[in-house]
Amino acid sequence: MTDFQRFADKALQDESLTRDECLAVLQSSDDDLLDLLHAAFRVRSRYFGKTVRLQMLQNAKSGACQEDCHYCSQSAVSTAPIERYNLLPQKQMVEGARQAAASKAQRYCIVISGRSPLDREIDEIAGAVRAIKQEIPIQICCSLGLMNEGQAKRLKAAGVDRVNHNLNTSEAFHASICTTHTFQDRLATIKNARTAGLEICSGGIVGMGEQDEDLIDLAMALREVEPDSIPLNTLHPAAGTPLEHCDHLTPQRCLKVLCLFRFLHPRTELRVAGGREHNLRSLQPLALYPADSLFVNGYLTTPGAPAPEVWGMIEDLGFKIEVDYQQPVAG
Repeated sequence: MTDFQRFADKALQDESLTRDECLAVLQSSDDDLLDLLHAAFRVRSRYFGKTVRLQMLQNAKSGACQEDCHYCSQSAVSTAPIERYNLLPQKQMVEGARQAAASKAQRYCIVISGRSPLDREIDEIAGAVRAIKQEIPIQICCSLGLMNEGQAKRLKAAGVDRVNHNLNTSEAFHASICTTHTFQDRLATIKNARTAGLEICSGGIVGMGEQDEDLIDLAMALREVEPDSIPLNTLHPAAGTPLEHCDHLTPQRCLKVLCLFRFLHPRTELRVAGGREHNLRSLQPLALYPADSLFVNGYLTTPGAPAPEVWGMIEDLGFKIEVDYQQPVAG
């Protein structure tokens, strides 16, 4: 049996696992899963204790994207029957922040579809963020596609705390899931956001047909990026997308990947992101042994667990929700 505790020891000493050790995690027997989770929890508990931070998404512009990301129901190559709309009015973005705060979310993430934000969209979002910050001291994350440094600076000036821009997969596999922009384009956006003084949220998607080596490459690339948080999505295949039949993940596989990312990113917030309910199913609570963050109230075009249900799961585990700002008093 693999000595997973040795992997935890290396992580706690800020030493990277070798590629063979990474493969040992991903290819471990399901029978050893509890031992693996215990080792990952040693690392998680050192830096995060039993706390959990929640995040809520606002799909502020849906559909009509020019990109061909094969996993996405909003892409140019998707025929998925989703709701499509232009940028939401500022008042709706502000109301979303109120809902996030009421859901005990640490962070509210405004997301728009499209390759890159238009100048007027940056202005509208910046205005919404200023209004939110005047009312609620919630942290704001924006996921707006490819951005230059000037756009990132305008967001920072408005009060945005963090930008999400996922690497999604390995550089080698990237062209298999998207041809309209490159892996390097994504790295450039992350660099521009960091230069602007914004925190970085960057992770990936598991289950798109990638190999173990691709997952290891992704995790290692993120070690170079050094994001403040890593959202790890598991593919929830949408009908009408090129990956609609790519539905082979098991709960055990998802948990092994989370454990690997915890060993390789011991001090970084690790979020169980999109696809959690679909792929982890009844084993969702076990994800909080390696991870320390969750989404509530759904995703961009797919539903998710409502906040009270997530609160109950966290409480049943004996964990606690951490919010480091004063929540508004409910009226």
